Amino acid sequence: MRLLIPFIVFCLSANWQLVLAQNTDHPAAVADGFDRSNALEISQTAIGNKVDDYLFFTSQGVRKNLSEYKGKPLVISLIYTSCHHICPTTTKHLDTVIGKARNALGKDSFHVVTIGFDTDNDTADAMRIFAKQQSVRADNWDFLATDKKTITSFSKQLGFQFFPSASGFDHLIQTSLLDKDGVVVRQVYGIQFDTPHLIEPLKQLVFGEQPDQSFLQHIGGKIRLFCTVYDPYSDTYQFDYSIFVGLVVGLVMGGFMVFLLIREWKSSNAARKGNRL
Repeated sequence: MRLLIPFIVFCLSANWQLVLAQNTDHPAAVADGFDRSNALEISQTAIGNKVDDYLFFTSQGVRKNLSEYKGKPLVISLIYTSCHHICPTTTKHLDTVIGKARNALGKDSFHVVTIGFDTDNDTADAMRIFAKQQSVRADNWDFLATDKKTITSFSKQLGFQFFPSASGFDHLIQTSLLDKDGVVVRQVYGIQFDTPHLIEPLKQLVFGEQPDQSFLQHIGGKIRLFCTVYDPYSDTYQFDYSIFVGLVVGLVMGGFMVFLLIREWKSSNAARKGNRL
């Protein structure tokens, strides 16, 4: 037993030195650390922020300003391309949900961007390869690269934190939704979030009231807003004609009742006048 104690002490000492050596390789992770609750609070605080204009490069190397996406809602997902499991899984799930959203809301009703935040490695070409690996070929979906200064400022406005770690980066799995003016309106969390968590607020933005709409467009948007509903059995959004038919029947019945009341009122008035004569 006396011989065993020094051996245990030696092993513990060696393991502790190994931990220190591993942490030294990632000083940012040691100095700051990733606090999930704090990251979540920062993410939620960003709701209401109007994101500035930033310069990015598409996976084809074309310059793209963030302001070019204004005018329609924008879905933003931040990833790093050397991530081997979580980021690819998140992107594939997002692709599935985006497909359902486009079927329900319209193919050109919103934009999507995936942005690499590991600027040393997430080049335009790396983003192109990542998109190909995830089999994302959707229209109005760009994979973007940028520089460190830009991503630092951009991620801060978006409420997105990331820290180097032994496995790559620690960060919230966050999908951000901006309105047509570039204001953060919703944060969606998780690798495989529920479909309505993204599509419901997106539906509100797409079919909501627009200042330049005509009266008929306004009415049409309201009908689509209330009649496009989630079907949990198929995990899709569908236009529920029964709601529309119910609204029409309700309006017809209401109009008919108003007609009867007006006719009865006129008849009563005529009868009273006749009695006076």
